Amino acid sequence: MPNVNLDAQFVRDAVCQEGRGKTDYYDNAITGFILEVRATGGKTYSLRYRDPYGKQRQHKIGDAKAITFDKARQAAEKLRSKVVLGENPAEDKKALRQVPTLAEFIRDKYIPHIHLHRRNFQSTISFLNIHIIPRFGALHLDQITSTMISEAHQGMRSKGYALAMANKLPILFKIMFNLAKKMRVHGASSNPANDVTLFQANNAKERYLSSEETARLLEVLAQSENTQLKHIVALMLMFGCRKRELLDAKWEHFDMERSNWRIPMSKSGKACNIPISAKAMELLQGLPRWNGCPYVVPNPNTLKPYGNLFCAWDTARKRAGLPDVRMHDLRHSFASNLVNAGQSIYVVGKLLGHSQVKTTQRYAHLSDATLHAAVDAAANAAIGPGLESQRASA
Repeated sequence: MPNVNLDAQFVRDAVCQEGRGKTDYYDNAITGFILEVRATGGKTYSLRYRDPYGKQRQHKIGDAKAITFDKARQAAEKLRSKVVLGENPAEDKKALRQVPTLAEFIRDKYIPHIHLHRRNFQSTISFLNIHIIPRFGALHLDQITSTMISEAHQGMRSKGYALAMANKLPILFKIMFNLAKKMRVHGASSNPANDVTLFQANNAKERYLSSEETARLLEVLAQSENTQLKHIVALMLMFGCRKRELLDAKWEHFDMERSNWRIPMSKSGKACNIPISAKAMELLQGLPRWNGCPYVVPNPNTLKPYGNLFCAWDTARKRAGLPDVRMHDLRHSFASNLVNAGQSIYVVGKLLGHSQVKTTQRYAHLSDATLHAAVDAAANAAIGPGLESQRASA
């Protein structure tokens, strides 16, 4: 067990003494800081010390191939300081092992949770695998900070991701840490996502369809090679539902006698009920049906829900001269049509399944015609219809 002046050069050149399985080289500068060199050629940094009860301990710092000498020395100095102050690094390491990494928490707790309580969990899992686990998975929960989340949040935006997609990162962190705290998982006493500010979307220009655009789109859809798409679009316009809610809908969810569609699990994770209008009822009753198929608008080739409608939708919207319209904009259009028909935000929110008026506000876009009619009515009420006759007499 030779004492030496450990440095980067010595570490590179050090070999195991002949005839031994390993040799421990003790540093002259930091008490207990050792370089273990094995006969196989492996080299490891450690700190050897005595705990508060006098028992000898050895704390592994890291493999010499994975950590630089300067980093190892800094770690040894930090550990030695703890020992001098009466602390036990082994206890710290034990406590750290009780705190799961984010990847472990997602695998063992969060994924099983969303399987039970979330409807569209596949998109969440995909987001985790692409944007969160590669960057944060190896970190223990108590190592994740607000700054880290904020930097990743900003990074997504700088890469060109949409506001809603970038905001999904801190929102998911907030949900996961809230769940971890509720489950009393070690390392989740505070939520680092609470201090991350979301990007605010400018909803003043939310896209919705005018009556003329709607008619043009439906005309094109009647000629679509996807024979189900015209039904899907029409029902989304009449129900204001989300695409996946309709694609996964089964006939057993529809109570034709009571004119009610019950969605077993909405985006919020709760069931919701949507009243069926007379026109929607007529369309539902005229839909093609297949023996043994429980779905309302299945893929005729598989009799299963469509996984992706983008190609058929993209073709249709371009033919209709509406290349910027998304399928989700049909939901916007439903809400806008309700507002333009004089329905209150409260009613719109109930039909959209929102729990807060603030959420509904982004869908309440008045058409230009409605706005002009409103200001005309206000002007007539304020000045009266006699203004033109007054001008003529003048």
